[in-house]
Amino acid sequence: MQKELVLLHGWGMNAQVWQMVKPEIEQVFSGDVRSINLPGFGGAPSPKLDYTLETAAKLVAEQLKPESIIIGWSLGGLFALYLARNFPDKVSKVILIAATPYFNEVTQWPGIQSNVLDAFQVQLEKNATKTIERFLAIQAMGSEHAKEDIKSLRALLAQAPAPDPIALKAGLDILKTQDLRTDMAMVEQPIYGLFGRLDALVPKAVIDKIRGLNSNFHCEILPKASHAPFISHRSEFITFLKSVL
Repeated sequence: MQKELVLLHGWGMNAQVWQMVKPEIEQVFSGDVRSINLPGFGGAPSPKLDYTLETAAKLVAEQLKPESIIIGWSLGGLFALYLARNFPDKVSKVILIAATPYFNEVTQWPGIQSNVLDAFQVQLEKNATKTIERFLAIQAMGSEHAKEDIKSLRALLAQAPAPDPIALKAGLDILKTQDLRTDMAMVEQPIYGLFGRLDALVPKAVIDKIRGLNSNFHCEILPKASHAPFISHRSEFITFLKSVL
């Protein structure tokens, strides 16, 4: 049976974010390419129980064919790692895009400072739309066409329903608290990563730490990219995919 390539988006986004690059992905992958909404995003239902990585990932797993290849960007990378560890029959390979097994900064582990995530949570309570706009600006950093990229992204995201406020809050909680370093160390499937050296959310300093977790992990760093290399550096992103698919 031919394997399927599944694309998982990041926080505040939806499956439409991949439309800018999906045709090029389909040219380098012989099987089906499918982008799906994380629970609570783009009109997908949130878990009926409390929204956690566990309950949300289970809903994603139900949509996967056996031995899928998962590309997980940012928050989607946490889902990809969790799925590989807990639903191994559904995942044959993980490709992380600007994602880390632990986004929060702690001792000996570079990441997003807690006060930054706290500030996002406070802003989210006041104005969800403005908070997502700020996040969009972060996605486009490093692009020579940042304003155009943001405009295109905004138009694509608007094609799907706005995120569920519960999913937005839970997603930030997952980014802040979910530590999958031990899980990543135990994942047996191949794991690949693509990072941007200018990424403000996944600092370059953490990449060697990630490498040390799993001998099956191999990655590449784009010197002028930030948090969304598949948007800002599409040709380099496609070249990377060709080498790992």
